[in-house]
Amino acid sequence: MCGRYYRRSDKQKIAEAFHVPRVDDFPLPPWDYNVAPNTMQSVIRANRDTGERELVQLRWGLVPFSTKSLADLKGKSTINARAETITRGWWAQPFKKRRCLVPASGFYEWTHDKEKKPFAFDLSNGRMMAFAGLWDAWKDPANGQWLPTFAIITTDANELMMPVHNRMPVMLHESDFNRWLSREETHQPPIDLLRPFPSDEMELKAVSKDVGNVKNNSADLLDSA
Repeated sequence: MCGRYYRRSDKQKIAEAFHVPRVDDFPLPPWDYNVAPNTMQSVIRANRDTGERELVQLRWGLVPFSTKSLADLKGKSTINARAETITRGWWAQPFKKRRCLVPASGFYEWTHDKEKKPFAFDLSNGRMMAFAGLWDAWKDPANGQWLPTFAIITTDANELMMPVHNRMPVMLHESDFNRWLSREETHQPPIDLLRPFPSDEMELKAVSKDVGNVKNNSADLLDSA
């Protein structure tokens, strides 16, 4: 799964890296070294009217449009969607035409041994990652307000990831961004893109155990353990 990631770039740098001409007006710290679920984060999607890429702020943890009450999701995790079941259940409708990119500098994962050692994974070329995501919007019947949310899609681990965890976030190459973001429904949805990222394009390193506490948020978390 992907339950924690980090970001070193501000809105302007994200927009430049992903060629986004439209950026919503929302506050975004210049960095976040401990991005956690249920927080508002920046994602990239296609504008419904123009089709242009836009950078917007959504909450991490997808709330399906059809949800009657947030209480219905109690005890259920919707921060990740498994690639193997992406065409079923909650994920089916968002996968058809509400796909997004989640920009990140890297992500964390822990081993499953007794010590639960944390590791950071990033790209060897230093560029930003683009997680494949889904988004949706839920209307609160109590006050009529909309809650926009997203989830990160996961797949089987690659060779680099496997010794640490058996799942990893789906990461897309730039050449696949347009196809993934397209809101047009086709007979060939981009399910073929939901595959492990090449190991030789990634790096990992052991990091501080302090990353386990979401209250810790500084560059020191990436110091080698």
